[in-house]
Amino acid sequence: MNAAVPKRIAVLVSGGGTNLQALLDAASRGLMPHADIVLVVSSCKDAFAIERAKKANVKTEVLDTSQYFGVNAYDNALLPVLLENKIDIVVLAGFLVIIGKKVLGAYKDRIINVHPSLIPSFCGDGYYGLFVHEAALKRGVKVTGATVHLVNEITDGGKILLQKSVGIKENDTPEILQRRVMEQAEWIILPEALELICKEEVRSYE
Repeated sequence: MNAAVPKRIAVLVSGGGTNLQALLDAASRGLMPHADIVLVVSSCKDAFAIERAKKANVKTEVLDTSQYFGVNAYDNALLPVLLENKIDIVVLAGFLVIIGKKVLGAYKDRIINVHPSLIPSFCGDGYYGLFVHEAALKRGVKVTGATVHLVNEITDGGKILLQKSVGIKENDTPEILQRRVMEQAEWIILPEALELICKEEVRSYE
């Protein structure tokens, strides 16, 4: 039997692209044989993630949010880009734009997101970036972590694929905690979850 063709992956970014880099590194180490990152879409023309993609020889596309007014307008711009590039699975990696109904409908159960907490804690509208870690420290929890989940119309509300916990230390700041969660959880489970969903899709169509 011939080996399954890897799924074509688009990674959507808005900033520095550390999670994108984790995916690219995992791919270079052969940890995602069923996934082929072929496109990076940025919502910001100055995002450093674009440079990471170019260095890895991955095609880039900029759909700057300043050029679009509202979720529907952005959706109408994003979907053709995904379809033209024959994208199978979409990864949100620090993407600070709401995904609209058209893209959600076209890619049902084929969009994943990484969130820097153990959902259902510290998630939903308003919980992103350092705000998540500030909330965890303010609450005084002893353990936090990261979650990779499917994306639906509810913010952070899709089916959980993988989670990994990270301990909180006494003198943590939001910045220190953010870095530990990335290194010990996000950068590990995001490539694992992507490979998992790619393999599951391959199996479902065999």
